[in-house]
Amino acid sequence: MKLYTYFRSSAAYRVRIALQLKGLAFESVPVHLVRDGGQQHSPAYAALNPNEAVPTLDDDGQIFTQSLAIIEYLDETRPNPSLLPGTAADRARIRAIAQTIACDIHPINNLRVLQHLARNHDLSEVQRSAWYCHWVERGLQTVEKMLAGDPRTGRFCHGDTPTLADCCLVPQVFNARRFGCSLAGLDTIVRIDAACSQLAAFARAAPGQQPDAE
Repeated sequence: MKLYTYFRSSAAYRVRIALQLKGLAFESVPVHLVRDGGQQHSPAYAALNPNEAVPTLDDDGQIFTQSLAIIEYLDETRPNPSLLPGTAADRARIRAIAQTIACDIHPINNLRVLQHLARNHDLSEVQRSAWYCHWVERGLQTVEKMLAGDPRTGRFCHGDTPTLADCCLVPQVFNARRFGCSLAGLDTIVRIDAACSQLAAFARAAPGQQPDAE
């Protein structure tokens, strides 16, 4: 199994966490998103992933893209431990938390958007950081409301074992801290992130532990 990844990509980070939680061996194939104009735009990689993004998973010749689709594929084919446990209602809640991060927060803050703001709208680094933090803070405040006070929230986003939701939350919190965004009032999120950091699977998946870390 090969994972085409970039150490700072939050989408790739999600999949690394899932692979580590499931104890699956995989080869990391770094795709540098900035060097050489962005290696994801090379013809060879674009043929593998038409979206020219990471991650891409190669499972014995079967190619999968999109982090949430990859994680759900892994959960269906390697079901233990389950990252979407419980009833249909439980799984819907887990997906809702995950998608609030992966579909609402992340798309307007990823590298291609920040590069577009710089190249086509002349936004400075300070202005781009302000854009980033505005949407991240607003999005994480929504996630906090979904988690805080809900009896289904346990040590982790849903119960006392990590799920797909935690796979998405931790990379977003990492990026929020990296860009200097405020985590004020996000007590539940900060607590869950700390609980995740105590698990070896999350530590092994962290950006600083990747072979392409700079």
